[in-house]
Amino acid sequence: MSVDATKSLPSGWDRATIGELVGPDGVFIDGDWVESKDQDPDGDVRLIQLADVGDGTYQDRSSRFLTSKKAVELRCTFLERGDVLIARMPDPLGRACIFPGDSKRAVTVVDVCIVRTGSGGANHRWLTWAINSPDFRSAVAGLQSGSTRKRISRGNLATLLLPISPLAEQTRIADEIEKQFTRLDAAVAALKRVQGNLKRYRATVLKAACEGRLVPTEAELARREGRSYEPASVLLERILAERRSCWHGTPTKYVSPNRPNSIAMSRLPEGWATVTVEQVSFLVQYGSSAKTSDDPEGIPVLRMGNLNIDGRLELEQLKYLPEDHDEFPDLLLDDGDLLFNRTNSAELVGKSAVYRGNPTPCSLASYLIRVKTISGCDSRYLALCLNSSLGRAWIKSVVSQQVGQANVNGTKLQAFVFPLPPEAEQHRILAEVDRKLSVVEEQELVIGQNLLRAERLRQSILKLSFEGKLVPQNPQDEPARVLLERIRADRNAGHKGSPIPLRGKRNKEATHVS
Repeated sequence: MSVDATKSLPSGWDRATIGELVGPDGVFIDGDWVESKDQDPDGDVRLIQLADVGDGTYQDRSSRFLTSKKAVELRCTFLERGDVLIARMPDPLGRACIFPGDSKRAVTVVDVCIVRTGSGGANHRWLTWAINSPDFRSAVAGLQSGSTRKRISRGNLATLLLPISPLAEQTRIADEIEKQFTRLDAAVAALKRVQGNLKRYRATVLKAACEGRLVPTEAELARREGRSYEPASVLLERILAERRSCWHGTPTKYVSPNRPNSIAMSRLPEGWATVTVEQVSFLVQYGSSAKTSDDPEGIPVLRMGNLNIDGRLELEQLKYLPEDHDEFPDLLLDDGDLLFNRTNSAELVGKSAVYRGNPTPCSLASYLIRVKTISGCDSRYLALCLNSSLGRAWIKSVVSQQVGQANVNGTKLQAFVFPLPPEAEQHRILAEVDRKLSVVEEQELVIGQNLLRAERLRQSILKLSFEGKLVPQNPQDEPARVLLERIRADRNAGHKGSPIPLRGKRNKEATHVS
């Protein structure tokens, strides 16, 4: 099967399969079927995993081993420096990289193909980029199988034709790709450094906001302007009185909120107070566990994936409940409701955002908790505290693990202690945070666009490379046809009865490469 047999080839080029590019001393085989019982953490042989095979770059992430004795017993293929490793499972499917060698002898797992082009075969660097090119990747996708985890068999890989340049041009192509990718990688690394700096700056802004260092305090401004102000201690008394008045139960059954415990924060800015979520809210409610659908005629339901780690709501990929769902209207959101992600991974649990009335009507799913704050405590300020280093540290201290997921329930949320500024100061803090973070978001958007451009440029370089448009052709180069004929002749002459290994999983049976 051809990647695209309708495309014309440059002069001197040809088409061939991976197997036809492997010299007589090379291999094109699957890795080895090494089970957990075969492994030994103290072994002297490294077991290369799928995670180690990057898209053009060896990742060196895994830490699995077996003994030399077991590797020999299993008839494993020992890797050599310069072997091309092809991942037969995503992501992405069919990605390839070059094995750079290891301090230990190494073998690889069965879902990784090994291609060793040998002394008389194709340029292994060029072959790696050819396998990673957009056209070949598309052809691989067309032959994938599997319902849950996609994969491609080595047999199917062996049917795909590649556009083959002359051997000398292969070297020039590989050199030019790597030169351009080195520059591109440096630019991407610089963009990612800026991304990291922006993330740290965002955290610094939120931390300063929670510590009273972002804007002048209300106490400072009042002294400067010769006026009085309402400190947070007085504001809290007003909030508590309103909390009692809007209590959902009867006044005789009103439950007074717990005060902050003895480990509450100290050294607050002048005019601030220490409070709990329970003190400043009158409703803490879990979302619906009802099964949602994709029917847009229903009511949108916000889920944990709709909450951004930076405190924003993402309204893509919404799910819906019918308008006549029996939990409505009790579970319909109001503008200003705080949404808290109670169950997620340890890194994402506790992310919080404020619903601003869009879309409307709207509801929430069971992995979210909504909090209705009382006038005087802006829910956006509470979300800011929860998303800050103060909130993340608290979440880490109270989180519980359940079947691989982290959880912070509503009772713990109500006990969260945070610093409450005077009401006017809250508004100034929020305005300054919005001003600073809007600049961050603009820069993050530009960086994201440039990273996408870089990836598109990477794909364009690969595409041009295998259309003969990246480096000039040299009419003096030996044609690819001659290389392919020589590989075929060398294989037939020197290895009759001893074909290039082409192995399945466990049976170790060898057959001819074709």
